[in-house]
Amino acid sequence: MKKFSIGVMADSFQLPFEQSIVKAHEVGADGVQLYAVQGEITPENLSAEKRKNIRQILKENELVVSALCGDFGGHGFSRKEENPLRIEKSKRVVDLALELGTSIITTHVGVIPRDNKSDRYKIMQEACNQLAEYACSNKAYFAIETGPEPAVVLKEFLDSLDSKGVAVNLDPANLVMVTGDDPAKAVYTLKDYIVHTHAKDGIMIKQTDPKVIYDFFADGGIGDLRLDEYFKEVPLGTGGVDFNAYIQALHEIGYNGFLTVEREVGNHPEDDIRMAVQFLNKYL
Repeated sequence: MKKFSIGVMADSFQLPFEQSIVKAHEVGADGVQLYAVQGEITPENLSAEKRKNIRQILKENELVVSALCGDFGGHGFSRKEENPLRIEKSKRVVDLALELGTSIITTHVGVIPRDNKSDRYKIMQEACNQLAEYACSNKAYFAIETGPEPAVVLKEFLDSLDSKGVAVNLDPANLVMVTGDDPAKAVYTLKDYIVHTHAKDGIMIKQTDPKVIYDFFADGGIGDLRLDEYFKEVPLGTGGVDFNAYIQALHEIGYNGFLTVEREVGNHPEDDIRMAVQFLNKYL
């Protein structure tokens, strides 16, 4: 068995579901990460027959689901009045994930404050404890995607929770582009929590408070033009992520899960994804 498995974010192909799965197989992926918050693959839109059909399409293309993306956008779980609905929706994503053969649901929870006594910290803590309890009771994980805060702040937050049902989806590019954190060092810091990783690359253009960046995401999504002032996502191996150090760190902590290619921008996603899979294969 290979040390790592290579995944691709199916939505990165910018194609309908079945076509994206065929493409994932064609580029040589072992698995796919699927968005489960809008479009075709959402709990409320999937009948039992449709769920069966998804599993069949994956099987025909020799793919497994590496994770579901259960990120509902906005400000994560930092606003108390929004949390009951978000938590309930998130639980349904857990249920769907288990049906599709994965126990990992990736998400952004909002920007964790450095002040662990602040109201926002406590609100996020309370919400994540509820998520952790549900995930843990189903032998699943909500994996917080790195980027909005330094790894040491994220670790302190995770250490404060009641269980390890909330874990980490380590995205090295987000750390480089937004916080200026070293992805390899982040691997060692978060080693007890990493259950899924992304393979993405980028450069920081201008450093600022990460909350500014993620507020732009919350208001305007990935296409918010204000973000262009601060960072740029680039094809794998051409940006600021030291993949030799990053992957060596993953080896050293004993991680043997997915490296999942995510390409959120660009005019030729299939070409970029194919190149990324080839780039990662040299580490396997």
